[in-house]
Amino acid sequence: MFRPLSLYIGSRYTRAKRRNHYISFISLSSMIGLALGVLSMIVVLSVMNGFQREMSARILGLVPHAMVFASEPSTQWLSQMERAEQAPGVVAAAPLTELEGMLSYKGTMQPIQVHGIDPAYEPAVSIIGSRLIAGELDDLEPGRFGVIVGLMTARRFGLSVGDKLTLIVPEASSAAGGVTPRLQRLTVVGVFKVGAELDGSLAMIHRADAARILRWGEQAVEGVRLKVDDLYQAPVIARNLAGALGETFAANDWTQTQGSLFSAMKMEKTMIGLLLMLIIAVAAFNIIATLIMVVADKRADIAILRTLGATPGQIMAVFVVQGSIIGFTGTLLGGVLGVLTALNVSEVVGWLERLSGQAIFSSDVYFISTLPSELRSSDVALVSIAALAMSFLATLYPAWRAAQTSPAEALRYE
Repeated sequence: MFRPLSLYIGSRYTRAKRRNHYISFISLSSMIGLALGVLSMIVVLSVMNGFQREMSARILGLVPHAMVFASEPSTQWLSQMERAEQAPGVVAAAPLTELEGMLSYKGTMQPIQVHGIDPAYEPAVSIIGSRLIAGELDDLEPGRFGVIVGLMTARRFGLSVGDKLTLIVPEASSAAGGVTPRLQRLTVVGVFKVGAELDGSLAMIHRADAARILRWGEQAVEGVRLKVDDLYQAPVIARNLAGALGETFAANDWTQTQGSLFSAMKMEKTMIGLLLMLIIAVAAFNIIATLIMVVADKRADIAILRTLGATPGQIMAVFVVQGSIIGFTGTLLGGVLGVLTALNVSEVVGWLERLSGQAIFSSDVYFISTLPSELRSSDVALVSIAALAMSFLATLYPAWRAAQTSPAEALRYE
């Protein structure tokens, strides 16, 4: 069977047992280093994808994907909801009133964002119903001034269902300071846990109670909250809906309220990826060292091939093939191990916890108790292509040096 000369000799050099065992050791080290670099990048990127997915599901499961609101509180929110649910890309809608203030309990205070919701419509746009660890969503009854707080808030204040605390809301006035505090006594009717910072910064009351606190009509709400099928289209969907509802309507979306968090997560993933790419780069530089020593060890063979008619291009191709085989093998090995590890990272962490006898991710310390992972084919392809490209580039200089070998000079002392 016909095989190109360079491919045949390059593959033979890779398989052959060398006289210099140190060169074999360096070659094996390069291959293992490349495999470890590829494995590390695939696993770390998959874990970061898992963290981003978990945070998106938890945070964006509570905060609005988007919201449309008029310049004044509206009592026509039912008709606005119906129009919103008919808009392209909108999955569901619910009334919402947002206010900010301070919670006070036995001399301790903390800032809080309060959502005025309707328990009848909220489950369609929020995951709050499935995240309650005490109480029920229907316990938010109009006029009762009940409140559902996050677990971190409950722990900070030592709250349980039935306890009373005070909500302090700033109110514009004609007083000297321009603002006077408005106090409202609230009763804890539930506690939720989503495993994010929202557990300590968000609380929920009935929309009618929120309207009373803000001194609106009982049926008035600030706007309509939207749940969309494509998060990245939320700004366009909300803007189009606000325009359709009228000139007095405006819109905001999660990219304005939570965009900085997800931008930071994306930047963190990019920077960690670049740092891990250095591991692959180091392994690629080891291929350069390996091939330089191989070229020095094979000077006589190169000279003989040149005298038999091999061109400098063929000699160069021999060592490009040899280095590429090392790079391909290391990348393939690292890719397979990386995919298997990323798909079973929770089991690996569980095994390490059983082996060490200690919890690596304790739910009392971290927001999660297991290590999430989301393997993406695009990440695997990107890492593999980068590793192969660096491996190929690492072969060019040693191969060029081999092609410049003078047969007469190399055979002088043989």
